[in-house]
Amino acid sequence: MTTPEVASEYGESLPYWIIIEQAANYQMQQLLELQLDKGESNAIALALRTPECTIILDDIKARRIAGKLGLEITGTICVIIKAKLKGIIPSIKPLIDKIKTTNFRLTEDLEKQALIEANE
Repeated sequence: MTTPEVASEYGESLPYWIIIEQAANYQMQQLLELQLDKGESNAIALALRTPECTIILDDIKARRIAGKLGLEITGTICVIIKAKLKGIIPSIKPLIDKIKTTNFRLTEDLEKQALIEANE
């Protein structure tokens, strides 16, 4: 599940199984936008009204705020590793290479650790 703002930021068509839903908690969203960008604010507002969800956040500030709000958090790299370990994808390396062509900040140490954890 994601918000229209996050889907728009993605810049490509999303898979059919991703549900796009409005966050609906506009007051919370506006408060969050005082500290975070619109996409992260929307995602956190949606997560707050979605029971037992895990939010995918990579921005350190957004992760800190989501944690203080009691949300369960993971990151993009962790999702990719889990997909590999569950046999959903054959390798994380092509995805990491694609991620590195974007503005996503991925340290060499994190990349090496991810490859180790994915048994690559």
